[in-house]
Formats: sequence, C-alpha cells, structure tokens
Amino acid sequence: MSDDILFEQRGAAGFITLNRPQALNALNHGMVTAMARQLTAWAGDDGISHVVICGEGEKAFCAGGDIRSIYDAKIAGETGLADFFHDEYLLNAQIKSYPKPYISLIDGIVMGGGVGVSVHGSHRVGTENTMFAMPETGIGFFPDVGGTWFLPRMPKETGTYCALSAGRLKQADALETGVLTHATSREKLPALMEALEQAADVDAALAGFHVDTEPSDLMTRADLIEEVFSAPTVTDVMNRLDACGDPWGQKVAAGIRSKSPTSVHLAFEQMRRGAKLDFSGCMRLEYRIVTKILEGHDFFEGVRALLVDKDQSPKWQPNRLDQIDETVLAPYFEEPASGDLPL
Repeated sequence: MSDDILFEQRGAAGFITLNRPQALNALNHGMVTAMARQLTAWAGDDGISHVVICGEGEKAFCAGGDIRSIYDAKIAGETGLADFFHDEYLLNAQIKSYPKPYISLIDGIVMGGGVGVSVHGSHRVGTENTMFAMPETGIGFFPDVGGTWFLPRMPKETGTYCALSAGRLKQADALETGVLTHATSREKLPALMEALEQAADVDAALAGFHVDTEPSDLMTRADLIEEVFSAPTVTDVMNRLDACGDPWGQKVAAGIRSKSPTSVHLAFEQMRRGAKLDFSGCMRLEYRIVTKILEGHDFFEGVRALLVDKDQSPKWQPNRLDQIDETVLAPYFEEPASGDLPL
C-alpha cells in the first residue's frame, strides 16, 4: 500500500491520515480506492466504533484532487479520464451513508476533493487555520464531490456565492454556514485525537475541546448575498453585484468575470438543480457534468494556466458570460454514453 494514505486502529477508532504534505495532501486515485476499501472493512469491524480523518502537516487538511495527473494523462493520450472521478464520487457517497460516526479534523486548507472526504461525514471539526473554498470555476471545472448537495443547503445562498466566486471561508464562516459542526484550536488537536481513541460518546468528547469563534465576516453580508445570488440567472446575479454599491460586490463581480464563463453558468444551474435532488441524484448529476467537461477545453486550459505554465492567463472558450446559453449547457446534464454513476 502507498504511504500517500495511512490507516491505523488506535483504541476504538480507525484513523485515516492523508499523507502527501508536499502536495497539500491532494487526493490521487490510489488514495481514493484505498480509502474506500478501508472504510468498507471498518464498517463491518465491531472493534471500530468511529473513524477519524486528518491531514499530515500544518498547511492543509486536503487541498483537492490531484488534477495535474488528469491533465498529464490527457496530454499523453490516455483514456479513462473519468475513472478517478467515478471512484471519488462513489467514495463521497460511501462517506455520506457511513454507518458509524465519521470525524474530520480540519487544520488548514480544505478545498475540492478535501471537502468531499470531510463535509459528508457526521462531524467536521475545524481549527482557527481552517480555510475552505470550492475554487473550481477558476480552473474551468465545477464544484463537485457532492457540492451539488451541500452548497445549495448552506444558508442565505452562501453556497451559491461560494460555487460561483470561489469565495474563501474562515473558521467562523464555515461553522455558521454548516461546513463545520465544531470549532477547536490547533493546540488542542493532539489531546482531541487521544480522547477520540477511547471515546464511547463522540459528541461528548468533541464538546470538551470546543472553542468560541469570532463572529463570521461572511454572515455579516448574508442578506446581501441572498439578495444577489437568489437572482434567477447569472446575468441577473452580475447586474445585482454591479449595482449593489458595496466595494465587496465589485470585487466579487470582477472575480466571477475572471472564471470560466461555461463553469460559472454550469455551477449556477448545478446549484438550482441540486436543491431539488436527493444525494444520489446530486452525485449522478455531477458524474454527467464531469464526463462532458473532460471532453472539452476549459478544464485542461485552466490546469495549464494554474499548474503547468503558471501564467495565470487562461484562454476560455467561450470567453464571456453572455456567450453561454441553454444550447451550450444542455449536453452537460445528459446521461453519458458510458452510463450514469452506479448508485
């Protein structure tokens, strides 16, 4: 087994450590499949009462999926590019329905794939170093790994704001929007992990390590966010941002306009559809979208600009928000030729 992910039973707990600190613990395909196997084994093990997941190092819990490897496979002419996402989405669903308490200890960056292996669990504990984001529209992608489910269910359209703008949430923001269920501090983590080794009552154990947070900066603008991002179309969202008279709105509008126009529209439609679907329906929808995205231009161009050439100047196709309409979007929501995700 690769050292990229470590599994250990300590007392009554099964511990998972994401162990790629040099890559901000980004998930690769081997980590996804190994984790799915171990969770299956622990689900049937009476000696394991709960599962704890954490990330190695002080910078990140998990900064996302290893998208560079997908880019490299595309350039090499390899097929099966959707296989990673197929297995990752099944893992997200496995965590969502896990029969035992599943506790994520989040210290540092949690983005993309890292959100997928944490937010669907029963308990999400974040330190003062928590920095949550779903930045996918900036690389020509979309907020996947179950974002279709949890983002529309965040209060006052804050999830739609995160999906379109890649807005970053700190500890208090994440706690008040439900991304986190508990707040603690980095200095308390070693003792918390030790307490979880023998905890008969996970909730009681976590309560003993609670810390109060500062008020959420994000939620001070919750009413404005709701007014803007409840608009019926992307065009209306942008018009409301432009007209809001708040410098924050101008900054958010400029940020959205720098993203892939296709991705922004996809994410907006994804949020609206996800609000009406059950979890399995959300994951099937995501697999449809990703299958189509992998046939296109913007995702690979976004990875090139961010991680390969690092020029930060992606050339989106189309390159304006007003060039996207229903005829462009419709194919992303159709069942792929390979079939839907088997849930």
